Parts: sequence; structure tokens; C-alpha cells
Amino acid sequence: MQSTPFDPHAYGGVRYEHLAPDIVNIAMSRPAVRNAQDMEMTYALNAAFDRAAQDDAVKVIILSGDGDHFSAGHDMGGDRSRTWRDFRTVGTWAAFDGPGVEGLYGREKEIYLEMCERWRNLSKPTIAAVQGSCVAGGLMLAWCCDMIVAADNARFRDPTLEFGVAGVEFFMHPWELGTRKAKEWLMTADWLAAEEARQCGMVNQVVPVADLMASALALAKKIADKGSFVLKAVKESVNHAQDVGARRNAMMHAFGLHQLSHHHNKQQWGMLVDPNGIHPALREKIRVRFNLPALPGREPATTA
Repeated sequence: MQSTPFDPHAYGGVRYEHLAPDIVNIAMSRPAVRNAQDMEMTYALNAAFDRAAQDDAVKVIILSGDGDHFSAGHDMGGDRSRTWRDFRTVGTWAAFDGPGVEGLYGREKEIYLEMCERWRNLSKPTIAAVQGSCVAGGLMLAWCCDMIVAADNARFRDPTLEFGVAGVEFFMHPWELGTRKAKEWLMTADWLAAEEARQCGMVNQVVPVADLMASALALAKKIADKGSFVLKAVKESVNHAQDVGARRNAMMHAFGLHQLSHHHNKQQWGMLVDPNGIHPALREKIRVRFNLPALPGREPATTA
């Protein structure tokens, strides 16, 4: 297994390696923060996916996370003074510093909604190898992939309702779990274990944690035996079947409500999230990040 840099100017937080001549592993590599996704990691992932998609020798892409956890979601610690100007943006909405709603809407559309949509529509099969916690923005990264292989210790959660926000930006919950389970899971903010996620259809395989990468690689090799064009065709066919059922339209509506939630909180609390119900440690991290006075709040009903 040989690691390969993208290029001398690659962004940090991601490792790109060939597990076989036709199989690439794109590994999120910020284990100290449970692979929390800052802006640099977002653009690093995009650069890595682009490289794999444009390499004719690559037939299957695995997305994994270094360390004990797949991803803790969006990095609440911020972007270390970096802004969108430090990266090559890929969308066309722009005006990321615009007044009122315009700036936030454009930025979240670029780095969350449309980036995930872009990765979902890559022409090559993708497999997420998920271990440990997969939370909020981490769900979006796994859901971008065509298949999910989960370790038996994997667990999934979208706690955004505790922040006063109506679900993560790439709102795939109803398609991943079905409508009734999606409502229960979102409204309770409970953890979903790997085996239950498999029974709901969100996860393809559950394997011992020690076998996670070997199992993902075995699945990738089986897929890579097929012709590249037919793999592209069947992926587009299945994705299109979802889309003619109005998935994209419904997701845009959910994204609009997500933004409305942010601005409701801004009016009510003076910040983009509702501090009530957020775990005290996370509440303090948010306070420090945004240089705010002491925040109100109550103990959350859910437990980690």
C-alpha cells in the first residue's frame, strides 16, 4: 500500500493512496479531531475525488477515515483563520461575503450541498468504510458514496435539531432510512447502530472493525472486475431513478429550510444555532469560536 501525494500544492487533511492499481483509498486524515471537516478538508476531498475520477486506471474509490472514528462532522473549531479565498472554489453561486442571507447561503451551498452532490455524481463507484462515530456532516460524506461498509462499532447520528437546525445540508435521510424512521431519528437525535442502519437499507455490510478495510477492498475488487463503462452507466441509472422521484427538488427545499433555521436562530439568539440543549462542552467551543459572551442552555436530553 503506497501513499501518493496529489501534487505539490495539495490541501491538507486527506491522504490519497492506491490499494490496487485500479482502486484508490481517499482517507480523511485528521484523527486528532475525529476527522472533523474544516474547509481545507472539504477542498482536499474534492481535489482527491477529481484526481481519481480523471485517472482512467482507477475504477473504484474507497472513502475512509483514519483513527477510531469516520468523522465527527463539521469542525466546530473553525477554519484556522482561512477563508474561501484560500481555495479554488468549484461552484458558481459566489458572493460568499454578501450581506444578509446571501453570504451564508452561498458558502453552505458551495462547500456542503453542491460539493456533496458533485461527489454523489462521480462517474466511478464509491464505497464508504465507516468505523466509530459518523455524525452530522460525517453522514453527508458517507451518503455521497454508492455503498457503505460499516464496522460493527459504527454508529450514526444527526444532532442538528439540538442546534435548532432542521437536519444536515445534504438531506438524504428519507432516501437512506425511509420516511418514518427518518422522522424518528431526526426528532429524537438518537444514535443509530450499524446493524440497525443495515436493516434500514442505509448500510450494505456490517463487519468486525478489524476487517473493515479488508472487507471494503474485497467489495471494491469484485466491482472493479466489471467494465468501466457499464459501471458508469448503472450508477447513473440508479441515481437517475432517485432523481426522477424528485430527490433533488426535495433536497433543495430542505436546504432552504436549513438556511431559514440558521436565520431564525440569528434573530432569536444572535447566532446561527440555538444554544439551548447543546452539550455544555460544545456550547463553550461555539462560544469561543464566535467570541460570544456566556451562552444560555440546558442539559441535552440525549446522551453520547
